[in-house]
Order: sequence, then C-alpha cells, then structure tokens
Amino acid sequence: MALDRITLTNFRNHPETRLAGTAQFNLLVGENGAGKTNILEALSLLAPGRGLRRAALTDLPSQSGDGGCAVSAELDGGVQLGTGIRPNRPGRRIARASGAEIPALGLSEWLSIGWLTPAMDRLFSEGAGARRRFLDRLVLALEPGHAKNAARMENALRERNRLLGELAEPDPAWLEALESQLAEAGALVAQARVRLVAALSERLATLPEAPFARPELAYQPGGPLNAAELAAELASTRRRDRAAQRTLTGPHRDELLVTMAGKGQPASACSTGEQKALLIAITLAHADLLQDSRPALLLLDEVAAHLDPLRRTALFDRLRAGRAQIWLTGTELAPFEAIAAEASVWRVRDGSVERQG
Repeated sequence: MALDRITLTNFRNHPETRLAGTAQFNLLVGENGAGKTNILEALSLLAPGRGLRRAALTDLPSQSGDGGCAVSAELDGGVQLGTGIRPNRPGRRIARASGAEIPALGLSEWLSIGWLTPAMDRLFSEGAGARRRFLDRLVLALEPGHAKNAARMENALRERNRLLGELAEPDPAWLEALESQLAEAGALVAQARVRLVAALSERLATLPEAPFARPELAYQPGGPLNAAELAAELASTRRRDRAAQRTLTGPHRDELLVTMAGKGQPASACSTGEQKALLIAITLAHADLLQDSRPALLLLDEVAAHLDPLRRTALFDRLRAGRAQIWLTGTELAPFEAIAAEASVWRVRDGSVERQG
C-alpha cells in the first residue's frame, strides 16, 4: 500500500473528498462526469509535472471555491505529501512533505506515479511530438532531474529559433552560446530517453506475445547524442536552419518507434484493439520499473471496459503480482468482479465519494 487518507479540497468538482482504508486495488465506480478521473488527476499531481491531463493550474480549483485547491495523502511510514494552489497565488503550485514546503520536483523522492488514460489511445496515430511527451513523462517518473534538463533545452531552442527567424543576421557569438546550452541540455535529455527505452525493452522482451500484444521499442534520435557533436552540427547547419526559420536537428525531433512483435507491424498500422494492448504492455513494463526504487502508484482510467474477459483477467494477474498500488475507474463494478473482493471500492457521485462494503 502506497497512499492512504487521501483528501481533495476544492479540487475540480470535489469540494471536500476523503478516501481512507486503501488497498493494493482501489476502484472508483460511478457515472460519466461524476468525478472519478478528477480523483486520479489529483493523485497524479503528487508527482512532478502537470498531471495526467496536463491542465493549466487555473483549471484545477473548484469554480465554487476561493480560487485555491489542495491534495494531500499519507505515504507508508507516516510521511504526509501534499500539493495545491493558494487563493492569492493562482499561477503557482506548492508542494509539501511532512509540513515542510519543497520544490515540486522533490515529490519524486517519495513516490513514483504512472498512468494510462483513454486520451492516450491516440498515441500511435498522433505526431511524433505526442510520443516524445509520452517518453519524457516515463523518464521523469524514474529520473526527476529530466524535467530541468528538458526545460533548459526548450528555452535554448526557443531562443535560437527566435534569432534564426529575425531579418538581421544573428550575432555568431550569441548563437554559439545558445547552441552550447542547447547541446548540453539536449544531450542529457536524449541520453535519458535512450536509457528508458533500453530498460523498457529489457522488461518487454521477457513477456509472452499473448494475451497482450508485445511491443518492440526503438529510439530514433533527431541528432547526435553527444553534446560536443550536437553543438558542432548545430553550428554547421545555421544557414539551413535560418532558411527554414527553425532548428532541424536535435532531441526535439526524436521519435519513439513501436512495432508489434510477431507481426513486425508498426503500431500505427495495427488495429485499435492491438494499439490498446501495446500501450497497456508498455504501461505495465514501466510500472515494473517504477516499483524497483520507490513506492509506486498506477492510475488506470477506464481501462477494463475496453478489454475482453481473458485480457482483463491477465491484466489483473499482472497487477496483483506487482508491488504498485493500483487505482482503476469504471462506470460499473461488473468488469472488476475478479478483484472486487480484495479491493477498496468507492461509489463516486457528483464530486463526493461513498465507501462500498
């Protein structure tokens, strides 16, 4: 058990929601719009980043509240984790551990969180940017420093593109300084992605090809992985990039390639059901990595409803064998019959919860 005594205050449609007596499996059951996913989103914010919806901070507080909101939970060992927004500081998120304010990145020292939502079903049909964001979220759960490196890379990239787009010839010294920053941070970002793909691939290689389709992963870099080599390439392609008015080399052009093992078929060409199975397999392999070091949560939004009974049983068996605390949502209890007796179950209605059983 990772988290217990969870409280949501003025968060989305939850004015004051408390969940206690958690188990390895935790089921949130209710009609669409009741607030089930809002609870998962609140839990996802007990880790660095923007949560499973990537929402703006101003969207999180309840419309009927004072502009602030809070999420707190007790971790094994009695550590109290919390995050939220003060009413007078709507654009700033605060985080706490046992009452002491900490950087949001500090939350990752206590807890690792992964998730799978219906919005992610489009991952293999969207552009490469969606897969880079997915990859970075997986890296961040394992390597908290990745967020700082990614931010430095994005800032340097944005400034370089701005200079390349100006009418006047950019100052070479200023470009060189920006390219040095971009190469240093970008190489760290790319190398972290490489490590993550290698670790996931190792876990996935041990899995059978049924009942879930087994994915094979490949990392396609958008430029050199070495900082010095990347800086040299950026310098040598200034004329080309100036004509394009954007940087055409670097980790911002990386791609995650996913193939269905056995068929050798790209995920983008697989059926909707096969793509879902591939995504579940990647999520479960990542959950295995998460629980190796810190207490881990796995948030699965509406995942069981889209699986046949055979795959549901296989999913629950895989989850039961791990050490992560699992949170699942559904509109009815029937798909969860195989785990209902061992789970904590809450009925969610209009932003409130009622413990079942």
